[in-house]
Amino acid sequence: MYANVIIDISHEKVDKPFQYKVPDKLAGKIDIGSPVVIPFGRGNTTRKGFVIELTDEPNWDPAKIKEIIDVSDEVVSAQDISMKLAAWMKRHYGSTMIAALRTVLPAAKKQNRQVHKYISLRMDLRQARDLYNECVRKKQKARERLLKELLENPEDRIPYEFVTGKLNIASQTIKALSDQGIIKVESEEYYRKPVAAESSRYGKAVLSDEQQHIVDTVKKDYDQGQRNTYLIHGITGSGKTEVYIALIDDVIKRGKQAIVLIPEIALTYQTLMRFYRHFGDRVSVMNSTLSPGEKFDQMERARTGDIDIIIGPRSALFTPFPNTGIIIIDEEHESAYKSETMPKYHARETAIELSKLLPDGAAVVLGSATPSLESYYRAQTGEYKLFELNRRLTGGTLPTVEIADLREELRKGNRSIFSLRLQELIEDRLSRGEQTMLFINRRGLAGFVSCRSCGHVFKCPHCDVALSEHRGGRLVCHYCGYEEPVKKICPKCSSKYVSSFRAGTQQIEDEVKKFWPQAKVLRMDADTTRAKGSYEKILSAFANKEADVLVGTQMIVKGHDFPDVTLVGILAADMSLYASDYRASERTFQLLTQAAGRAGRGDKKGNVIIQSYQPDHYSIIAASKQDYKEFYDEEIAYRDLLSYPPVSHMMSVQIMSKDEEEGMAFATKLRTLMEQRKLEGSVFIGPAAASIGRINDIYRMAVYVKMSDYQGLIYYKDLMEKYIRSLEDQGKLRYISVQFDFDPVNGF
Repeated sequence: MYANVIIDISHEKVDKPFQYKVPDKLAGKIDIGSPVVIPFGRGNTTRKGFVIELTDEPNWDPAKIKEIIDVSDEVVSAQDISMKLAAWMKRHYGSTMIAALRTVLPAAKKQNRQVHKYISLRMDLRQARDLYNECVRKKQKARERLLKELLENPEDRIPYEFVTGKLNIASQTIKALSDQGIIKVESEEYYRKPVAAESSRYGKAVLSDEQQHIVDTVKKDYDQGQRNTYLIHGITGSGKTEVYIALIDDVIKRGKQAIVLIPEIALTYQTLMRFYRHFGDRVSVMNSTLSPGEKFDQMERARTGDIDIIIGPRSALFTPFPNTGIIIIDEEHESAYKSETMPKYHARETAIELSKLLPDGAAVVLGSATPSLESYYRAQTGEYKLFELNRRLTGGTLPTVEIADLREELRKGNRSIFSLRLQELIEDRLSRGEQTMLFINRRGLAGFVSCRSCGHVFKCPHCDVALSEHRGGRLVCHYCGYEEPVKKICPKCSSKYVSSFRAGTQQIEDEVKKFWPQAKVLRMDADTTRAKGSYEKILSAFANKEADVLVGTQMIVKGHDFPDVTLVGILAADMSLYASDYRASERTFQLLTQAAGRAGRGDKKGNVIIQSYQPDHYSIIAASKQDYKEFYDEEIAYRDLLSYPPVSHMMSVQIMSKDEEEGMAFATKLRTLMEQRKLEGSVFIGPAAASIGRINDIYRMAVYVKMSDYQGLIYYKDLMEKYIRSLEDQGKLRYISVQFDFDPVNGF
């Protein structure tokens, strides 16, 4: 047996592996990710390395391959944990070890540290006054200004920027005075801090009985050495963040650190401010809007103990804290927690694995008003501990939700984007000086084709998902490949109002201005949030009541708290409902419930209007009642019937090829390979064209495998990886690539 070992891991690159022989005495003790002691270089210097691959094939003459000396028994470091986590991700999700390492190691190229310079007097005050008088006499104005400032503040160091800026003194003058021993210039390195916020802190929040019960239970488990996974199912506005803060407070008192994951950058600012007001500058942030220098400094601050809490999207999970004690995943149902690049890891499962690898373990807390079916299912089976928060902290009630049937609107002659009831309520809010949020559900934009008269949606007869309209007048199922031509007449009611539904935020913004010219409107979508700081700018403007109406996509409906918003209009509930995805109903319920939860969060009563062509669909009805349990019971029955996650597991084998026929033939080979080694309980689907069959002239197709045993899917993945490697070694797989997606969250 041979082990490919990485000797050094740096931030800037992952070094190439070197091969070593595994001696008999270590057989069975070494695994991928193991830290090992090896002889390195001509002098056989003892070094520490990490095993990234085990193989029975030597890369060169076996007689020249050195042996591993031993397994390292050093204290487990953050780097050791990262290696083990990368190895787990490689096996669990399918990828190269190098790709997994690049994911878990802080991807921050070393940056030069920022430096503050200060100027102070080097001579005694009597000498300085004599020199000042001489400068006045000789009319040396620059020296005079500087010495005057230093004499007025003899105990202080003056910032260099103040001297060159406000005092208008050239750097050459400063250097000359320093060289003459008159002044002293000192430099101090400092960390870049991306949080620019007021330092005033809030006092400790008084928790409700429900909240306190959660905190007490987690603390008790922690005291007993139990590191569990907890799911907090709390209605919108029930105070999950206060619970997070109380739990983090406890963990920090134990000398540990906290990682808080949020799904989107749009949520960063408001969440960060709530934590910052409690913990001050012991909290920092990590996201894609930071400069490389800011990112590097946050990693260093975490490593050196300068901060206790990091807030950010899924990549913040890999922050190199010396002793992480709790990992919190807010809005845990969000699809943003699933990576769409290799390895296609899910932050939830990866956080739970990381908590097991940490020397003292960590608690994992998941929170959501609309938990993912996976998490709620595991809570029902006892794998996670479930808590419920059923009351709004403000004492307010959930908003009144009405469903507007767009089929009826059409019959009444209303062809605008806004139902008559929504128009009436917007008028009312504008007259009262209250705010409105208009949410357009754009997921599945290329999506479903329906009859606008009766609401009939064209669906696949084999998969119970909507058919998607493709160029060339075809309706295609993205799961089994079924096709049919686009029909001009509705087969149910014979209406000619058959079309794919399309609407955008800009169109809605224009319509609002046309209907209500007096209204001040803000728009928040991918186009308006490209610039750095644009999220905060738009949200702050709306929070400060600089606009009456906020129009946006799903980024406006998650986690934001605006007390003056008393109306939410959901303009196209069906858009995600008929996306070609088995999770479509779940996504729709979550989006509608989250959107509805933005209304009436202050002491004023809220209203929500859900506009739909399918007002009797169970996800829309359950969302209108804000009834998660009703939705869960209905949806889990479908998942059970069709063997979809979370009841079963699913692997998507994704094939990309420059040649469509070659790609489909290879996909068929992979299915045949699995069928030849078929495990009991396996179900194979496809190959079928992906939902987007070609991107940049690369054809995409997929084979799906369903199985209740996750390890069985890993077995199939390993089988295919070995086959693919053998073809690559022979140079037979130049224009085809394969990726694996376990329990896919987003369609392919």
